[in-house]
Amino acid sequence: MNSLQDKDATTADTEPSVQTAIIIAGRVFVPAGDVETFITEAQATYPVAAANPGNVLISFCVEDAATGTVTVLEQWTSQEALDRHLATPEVMALFAKWSPHMRNEVRKFDALNERDPRA
Repeated sequence: MNSLQDKDATTADTEPSVQTAIIIAGRVFVPAGDVETFITEAQATYPVAAANPGNVLISFCVEDAATGTVTVLEQWTSQEALDRHLATPEVMALFAKWSPHMRNEVRKFDALNERDPRA
């Protein structure tokens, strides 16, 4: 179940969540010739995120290789969980290397009332 709180299966799709989730979403733009290297290095942080009990989802994917556009989507159970992730050596190294070479349009959102989009 992708829910942020324990729910029984009968109410999981209709009952709103009362816990705030942190959503990180947007795009980064890297030089087109570097997009595959960036994706490989960004995706190498997946195991770091997975080891954090506050990680629900992390995804970096190429949206448009010709323009170096990468879509970023993350979900965290709390700001503390996100802070732990951002403080890891692997993530700090990724930002240190790539920040000077990318335009970052990723934003952070507080999400409430999680529910199935088909409901």
